[in-house]
Amino acid sequence: MPGRCPKVRIVPVDPDPLPSSSAVEQLADRMGIVLVKVGLDEVVGTLPVAGNRQPFGLLHGGANAVLAETLGSTLSALHAMPERFPVGLELSCTHHAAATEGIVTGVARPLHVGRTTSTTEIVITDARGRRTCTAKLTCLHRDSRP
Repeated sequence: MPGRCPKVRIVPVDPDPLPSSSAVEQLADRMGIVLVKVGLDEVVGTLPVAGNRQPFGLLHGGANAVLAETLGSTLSALHAMPERFPVGLELSCTHHAAATEGIVTGVARPLHVGRTTSTTEIVITDARGRRTCTAKLTCLHRDSRP
């Protein structure tokens, strides 16, 4: 498949190595992010526009960033853990179109998976399938948990 990271293997994912988290104080939970597919080849999640708008009624650009980093970090964790612990190093978001209602969906796919870093592309689309944001996240794979 063109554009696919050659080191990616499609295998079932065991969620046990992922760190457990309480719903208390978790930004993704507060924003309504739901993971709908978790795998080594891609992580898919949704975010409601309602409750995540900026003052002009559009989905807040920061909400796109939170969705992108949530999906990309999850993908990096699947590849790096339990031997290494991924932390965000750089996130860039390009906002193409405004979402004003419904749910947006993000799809994270690996561009690079190495021993010390991983880079993920996250494409966010609205309910009509329009690309609203393209993000890129690079994670550093640390030897120990921060």
